[in-house]
This record gives sequence, C-alpha cells and structure tokens, in this order.
Amino acid sequence: MRMQAMGGQLLEKLQTGHVGLNVSDLARAGAFYRQVFGFRVMGESREGGRKFLFLGDGRELQLTLWEQSEGRFERRKPGLHHLAFQVADIAQVREAERRLRALKVPFHYDGIVRQAEGSPATGVFFEDPDGTRLEIYCPSGGGDHPIPVPGVPSCGFF
Repeated sequence: MRMQAMGGQLLEKLQTGHVGLNVSDLARAGAFYRQVFGFRVMGESREGGRKFLFLGDGRELQLTLWEQSEGRFERRKPGLHHLAFQVADIAQVREAERRLRALKVPFHYDGIVRQAEGSPATGVFFEDPDGTRLEIYCPSGGGDHPIPVPGVPSCGFF
C-alpha cells in the first residue's frame, strides 16, 4: 500500500525538543537516567501528586520524567515504540555499554550491534526500569559488529 503525502511543507528547522516519559517510581527512574546518560537535574517536584524530574545537560532540557503510571511499559499498545539517543562516536557507545553492564541492565541483543545490513550505525538496545525500550547509537563505526536479526533493523527490537 502506498500512502500519499498530506499537508504542506515540513516546518522549518523541525527537531525533537524534549521527550516526556511516564514512570512508576520517580526516584528509581531518575537515578537510572542520571547514571546511564549522565543527565543533570534541571528541575523537579516531589510534592503530592505532582512528581516530576527535568533532566538534561545543564543547558538544554532533554528528558522529563512524570510519576503518573503503574506497572510496566506495555509494548503491545499504541504509543512509544522506543526512544533513541545519538552519541558522537563508537567510544561513547562503548562507554554506555560499560555503564549498563555495571548496573546489570539486560540487553535486547548481546552488547553492541549494528543497526542493519549495510549500515555503519552501531548501538546498544536495552530497557529502563519500567520496561521502556531504549537505544544509544552512533551513526558510524559499526563495521565489525554483528547484525542480530538479518533483514530487519535492530531498532525494531525483534
């Protein structure tokens, strides 16, 4: 099935701002994202039913966590498929892998893998404490890493 493009031109300089995630335990999620990504706390509230954490690099907001859910991420329902973070190079992907292993975070694939056949993009695929699927990748440097599932992109979490 082929879909026709609808609407007008792409809005100029369109880019993702920050991403907001519902979490079941703000303290646990905040610690996870700070340890894995090195985020800094840029704002927070822990009052009553208004618990949230704003995370970023100290200048730009990148992720907001909202304690507004229970249970685990339900991948079979519509909504977020996964969240990907791009880093500068393969050294940063290796550092992410080291941090994840130190925290005993399970990987979807065995460590660092290529994103797809013919692609030099390389990354690690894992979940946060609530089961939200995550990826840390770099656009190049993947030549010697395996492709976990031939014929499909690794970010499909197959």
